[in-house]
Amino acid sequence: MRDSKKILDAWDAYSEEHTDLDGWPYDDHAYGLRASQRDADTLSAFEPLRYGARHLLVTAETQLARLPEDAVQSRWGYQLGVLRDALDRLEALHEQWLLTRDALPATAKPGTPDFDDALAEHHAESWSYLDDWATHGKALREINSAARKAPSQLVPTPALAPVRRTAARK
Repeated sequence: MRDSKKILDAWDAYSEEHTDLDGWPYDDHAYGLRASQRDADTLSAFEPLRYGARHLLVTAETQLARLPEDAVQSRWGYQLGVLRDALDRLEALHEQWLLTRDALPATAKPGTPDFDDALAEHHAESWSYLDDWATHGKALREINSAARKAPSQLVPTPALAPVRRTAARK
């Protein structure tokens, strides 16, 4: 998620420098190539997280449900929903990419226009959902941190020991 944030920040800097005040690129072709590279880099940065992302979401949802109300940020529930929806879309797009890749002609290999164009389209379709993870993924760390600091529901608060009264001596 940190790498995705760095990629997004670099893209914002590039876009700011290479567009006019209305947001139109000075060079459409160069801008498109850079956007395509951003998309590919963002997907590559997310790849190590992709297989464990569902588990991270379930863990965060469980932790959030067990947190004391005063330890919860109101935005966390919304952010987890955004992350879940984005992950669902990313999984569907990955399955669609596999079908597309398998349907390409045998001559379509990495480095050929057929393959590279299809892959670039997949990256472009995935980018906004990857951006959701880059933007809202920090909620997973925040929830985990809050859960670690919260008093455990498994360990009861110790009761005060009864005061022993001794008989007064005469």
